[in-house]
Amino acid sequence: MAYYHSKYGTGRVKKKSKWRKFIFIFLLIFLIIASAAGYYLYNIINGINTWTADGKPVSVYVPTGTGYEGLKKILYKNGLIIHRKNFEWLARKKHLDENVKPGRYIIKNGMTNLELVNMLRAGEQVPVKVIFNNVRDIYQLAGRVGKQIEADSASIVKLLTDSAYLAKMGVKPEYASTIFIPNTYEFWWNTDADSFIKRMYKEYQKFWNTERDKKAKNLGMSREEVVTLASIVEKETNKDDEKPKIAGVYINRLKHSWRLQADPTLVYALGDFSVKRVLNKYKTIDSPYNTYKYLGLPPGPICIPSIASIDAVLNYDKSGYFYFCAKDDFSGYHVFAKTNKQHQINARKYQKALDERNIKK
Repeated sequence: MAYYHSKYGTGRVKKKSKWRKFIFIFLLIFLIIASAAGYYLYNIINGINTWTADGKPVSVYVPTGTGYEGLKKILYKNGLIIHRKNFEWLARKKHLDENVKPGRYIIKNGMTNLELVNMLRAGEQVPVKVIFNNVRDIYQLAGRVGKQIEADSASIVKLLTDSAYLAKMGVKPEYASTIFIPNTYEFWWNTDADSFIKRMYKEYQKFWNTERDKKAKNLGMSREEVVTLASIVEKETNKDDEKPKIAGVYINRLKHSWRLQADPTLVYALGDFSVKRVLNKYKTIDSPYNTYKYLGLPPGPICIPSIASIDAVLNYDKSGYFYFCAKDDFSGYHVFAKTNKQHQINARKYQKALDERNIKK
């Protein structure tokens, strides 16, 4: 009996040993497969999946109303995605396909799938810097701004020529351009025309603080009138350090009920902005902007003046000059005079310099 029991026990031990070996091998294979799958999945989620030329960041613009298919076309068109299937798999898992947000996004070289999808899904866009200066009117302004944000120039012009829309801000159509203060502003790229104009109006209100309003009042001018005069100063010189002197000349003329006789207003009335020499025949143009013919300020600005020009009017030079003329060295600076006699001497020097350079118009 003892021998039989020992034989039977040995058989059971062998069967258990084989079963344990099978379980061990099965678990080992499972762990290897699971590890491989986990590693593959990790690479899909956290593996590098963006490429940019020369490793430089790329701006990607996603227009308002763009769907998932449109987003893919934008990304693929720029050749930014290394493994498209990996991107699309994670995008669906993270529901990006249901949640595309417009805006300007910066794609960096070497971003992971997770970083890219999370950024797009959260709408983590980067603002654009909107810059406009040396702008003549609302049409040129709209053209400049329309190249920097999503709102096109036509939509901006439409609102700026809508008297009912402007009336809500207390702005008259002829003074629509006065609410724009040239500077650098940050905007979301997908800003529409209405949001752009309302933001600019807020900046305009901030610019016209108590101090500036007080100075305008002391001049006996409204904000719009200050900007109108500043627009003339802007077109007379690009030298900020002499703008207060030029502003002083025009303010002296206004105070003494003289015609402004500002050449830039004639150019504006003529509509030919290539003119370099203002001829006497231009002075007969019948236009409210002809300050040789009509007293006072023109009916509105002839350009959108810089902050320097506006502040030059508010802080005008009180030296008592009534005349100025461009220097004959073409430096861009002017010579100033208190009497017409001295002014004529200065003017003849400049006219002679124009003739020598054969500048006829």
